[in-house]
Amino acid sequence: MTVVRPVALLLTALLVLSGCSLLQQKPVPLYQLDSGSAVTPSKDNGVTVLVGPISVADYLRQQNLLQRQSDGSLVAAQDARWASGLANDIDQQMLRQLAWRLDSQRLALAPAAPGFSADAQVMLTITRLDSGPSQPAVLEAQWRLLDRRGQLRDSRLIRLEEPHNGPLAEQVKAQSALLQRLAAELAVAIQPIAAAEPTPEPPRKKTPIAKAKPQEPAAGPKIPVAEPIKIDTEVFRF
Repeated sequence: MTVVRPVALLLTALLVLSGCSLLQQKPVPLYQLDSGSAVTPSKDNGVTVLVGPISVADYLRQQNLLQRQSDGSLVAAQDARWASGLANDIDQQMLRQLAWRLDSQRLALAPAAPGFSADAQVMLTITRLDSGPSQPAVLEAQWRLLDRRGQLRDSRLIRLEEPHNGPLAEQVKAQSALLQRLAAELAVAIQPIAAAEPTPEPPRKKTPIAKAKPQEPAAGPKIPVAEPIKIDTEVFRF
């Protein structure tokens, strides 16, 4: 006769319950920003652009998707995550979008390799990119454009909104559309700067060379000059 101990029954029940809970758990969906209709450019001799540095607000570095509430607060979605991080997605999407719109493969993310000479540089700061079930997708950013000599040629603050239908997948599409619109406006601003002929540097004024004064002969030791002595004495001759 086989005797089943209570401890063995308890362990068996726990294993069964844990197996059922694992079967019931659903995988967490992963999301990435959409590049839309962007295609790989074909020109190898297009403009050369350095994209970056691109800085994003600290709250955008969360792995979970953030949901903007009606009171303005942010709540992390527990059932949705970014596949490779939102900050990384922004870098890659901006590079792809600008390359497509400028029709050039000569774009690189900062920091560039040594020897990379850019016709223009884009410095981008994104302070907001989020949405919510009942809140539109909002993008707030600032860009600065430098020419090939590193001189600031353009600076702009921008705020864009995109409506959506509510589900998380629709929110990600709306945020992707905002980045596409930002890239479109950036490309328009970059083109005249990158295509401009380099301005020649003004000639440097030569510092006048001071002429050396002729050296005077060294003065020797002064010899006292003998002067006649006047004597108020009359001389009589006989």
